[in-house]
Amino acid sequence: MTKPQPSPYAVDDTVHRRSAGRTIGIILFSILAAIVVLALIAVGFVAYTAQRSFPQLSGEVKAAGLEAEVTVQRDVLGIPTITADSSHDLFFAQGYVHAQDRFWEMDFRRHVTSGRLSEMFGASQLGTDEFLRTLGWHDIAEQEVDALDGTEHAYYDAYADGVNAYLADHQGADASFEYAVLGLQNSDYEIEPWTPADSVAWLKAMAWDLRSNIESETERAVMAPDFTEAEIDQLYPAYPFDRNPVIVPKISTVPAVGTAPDVLETDASTSSIEWTQVGSVIEAVGELVGDAGEGIGSNSWVVSGSVTDTGMPLLANDPHLGASLPSVWHQIQLKCSTVTEECPFDVAGFGFSGLPGVVIGHNERIAWGFTNLTTDVTDLYLEKVEGDSYWYDGALVPLETHTETFKVAGSEDVELEVRSTANGPIVSGLTDDFTSIAEAPFTGTGGTVTEAPADAPEGDYAVSLRWTALQPGTTASAIFALNTAKDFDDFRGAAALFDVPAQNLIYADIDGNIGYQTPGKLPIRGAGDGSMPQPGWDSAYAWQGYIPFEELPVSYNPTEGYIVTANNAIVTQDYTHPLTRDWDYGWRAARITELIDRAIAKGPVTADDLNAIQADNYSFIGMRLTAAYADITTGDDETDAALGLLQEWDAQNSADSAAAAYANMLWDTLAGNVFVDGRENAAPMTGQGRQFLVMDALLDDETSPWWVNDELGVDGKTDMLKRSAIDAYERLVDAQGDNPSRWNWGSLHALPLENGSFGKSGIAAIEWLFNRGPFPVGGGSSVVNATGWDLTRSFSTVTVPSMRMIVDLSDFDASRWNQLTGESGHAFHTNYIDQVESWQKAELTPWAFTPEAVEAATTDTLVLKP
Repeated sequence: MTKPQPSPYAVDDTVHRRSAGRTIGIILFSILAAIVVLALIAVGFVAYTAQRSFPQLSGEVKAAGLEAEVTVQRDVLGIPTITADSSHDLFFAQGYVHAQDRFWEMDFRRHVTSGRLSEMFGASQLGTDEFLRTLGWHDIAEQEVDALDGTEHAYYDAYADGVNAYLADHQGADASFEYAVLGLQNSDYEIEPWTPADSVAWLKAMAWDLRSNIESETERAVMAPDFTEAEIDQLYPAYPFDRNPVIVPKISTVPAVGTAPDVLETDASTSSIEWTQVGSVIEAVGELVGDAGEGIGSNSWVVSGSVTDTGMPLLANDPHLGASLPSVWHQIQLKCSTVTEECPFDVAGFGFSGLPGVVIGHNERIAWGFTNLTTDVTDLYLEKVEGDSYWYDGALVPLETHTETFKVAGSEDVELEVRSTANGPIVSGLTDDFTSIAEAPFTGTGGTVTEAPADAPEGDYAVSLRWTALQPGTTASAIFALNTAKDFDDFRGAAALFDVPAQNLIYADIDGNIGYQTPGKLPIRGAGDGSMPQPGWDSAYAWQGYIPFEELPVSYNPTEGYIVTANNAIVTQDYTHPLTRDWDYGWRAARITELIDRAIAKGPVTADDLNAIQADNYSFIGMRLTAAYADITTGDDETDAALGLLQEWDAQNSADSAAAAYANMLWDTLAGNVFVDGRENAAPMTGQGRQFLVMDALLDDETSPWWVNDELGVDGKTDMLKRSAIDAYERLVDAQGDNPSRWNWGSLHALPLENGSFGKSGIAAIEWLFNRGPFPVGGGSSVVNATGWDLTRSFSTVTVPSMRMIVDLSDFDASRWNQLTGESGHAFHTNYIDQVESWQKAELTPWAFTPEAVEAATTDTLVLKP
């Protein structure tokens, strides 16, 4: 039988399948190729758009408004040194350079401080705007600008002119990449000219970030309905004066301004503090905002030349602020080509984009540093409101009211009636906490906590805010006074002007002197102590004025040979004026003091010693728990092995430490089990320094009811310690696996650097453009290397040493500095995060100051021409 032959027209299925497969492959490849091409085009477009706004660093640029040529030299980190013939041109150029590096940050900040974020981002920001417009930061800043003298006003005007000269040639994406992204949402947005009030208003944002005890006062008021007075007192203990240091144990007597400073001993028969008033009063002339998170504070210390290797002082400072990208600081040097009365500036250090001058640093004669004073400069008042009036001293008084109008991108305008009493603006109804205080009002003073008085007037409760920053101040002038100070007398004159935010100011000069001055506008209270909301209807609780400057603590060339400030108590309890009951609890101050004493004993003290102190990771609570668990076994072999790590640990929260990872997990777990887990009304877990002291006391009290947690089935201290150790082990295994050799504190505690605007947009692709990290870090809360984290919530680093500096008064060119991220605010720019690696290691870079050193470090030179 003949086998049929295939038709010449028949289809071979195999060939068909191969052909179809090949066709599909070609199609898929084509699609993939198209996607790749589109991706490359998109990447190219993003790269082009991002780089459009990169600043010109070399060559010449004409800037209308300059009087003469200005030279801008930059080093490899992009840090500018500006040299000009006049003060006008110096600040004009600073404004121009700030706009080059950080204009989006400046524009974003001014919308924050003026309560106008919804103009940029729409209705989602309206709540923030309403709160900030109620406080009226920008309006107060305008009043402060109006009060400046002619010279200082001219500085701010020149700075604004420099910013606007840059904007004249740079709009939209040419000013910053963020404007291209903003245009996707808000295509109608236009950049407005810069004004002096935009600069001054940022000081209000920084004051809010450093507003001291308002959180503690609010927490106590909110928890009052659910906790007894004894429990609140235990959870908010007094400062441990018996174990941690104060900044000024003995107040120096300093002669009147204009007289050579000296230390004069006085009779202390009625007080352990030795002081008298100065001869005359130094007269004063008329920050989306970060929350005051865990770890807000700072370290600073100054060491006398009597104990250093150079024979001259060394001054160190590292302010602790919320982690941000770019860093809050902008490094800069401002030099008059010839220092004269008209152009008196030869200063270098750290400032804020949007603000003229240098905030922290040194000039050719003195150096200074800041830490948060932590005195109580805010109070909440319970008000009784009836209609459009409120009760005050037995009478109904009309509320002060005005209407604020908010322009909202993509929506209709919104109006808000702002109401104020004699005590300040009414803030209940704007935030949950303040509203809850009005709904369940408690008051108190001197450690007492009581329900609002039964004899309160008729009407509805409201809560108002009294805060030193809500009235015009003089800090805008203080910056220039600091920049040009020549001696301790001038320094104190500048400190007298530095009223908001209240800061500890430390000092050193090239004559070998060191010193400290408490500045700020510190209230004298009436019947209340500021620890709880007070009856606003009774003027007996109103502020009675401010502590006179001549009565504020001062120290000059103390016999100890050094001064340490770390947000700890300034003075002992014998000081004439109550300052606060909510100091930082002094663990950092105690550790720094210990390390300085050790360095002096080994002697002589070097800049490397100070740098090592800045990098110190010693954890008080880690060592305390190590001791508490020395004789504890849980019966679980893996947990007991983890506890064994602690017994060989040096209590250093090093990034690569497995023991530190378990110790901090144990601390977090124990705190949560004692105060939070399963409890209907949990205790606030803010302020780890405070929690350290609370837990330290509990570990010595076997019978404390805090050791009982019925929800966890825990009854007693030993039971709680065992349960927490096991829970901590299981949590760490979930986070980093069951091999202890792979545990490390750095990745558990990593720092995510998030851009303050689009970096928190919720859109992953956009966040990728602006955010960086996370970066492994060591340190911890209430550790000298103060990388704060939120207890029982997350181990991620939220607050940081925002910069570090060491100034060598024997040779300014031997000084060192570093900041968290980099000089540039432009994503993808070389200087966007080029300082992060050094920051992680607490390594500082050389700080060239003299013209010769600056010239040697210069990589780019830009000449600004009229």
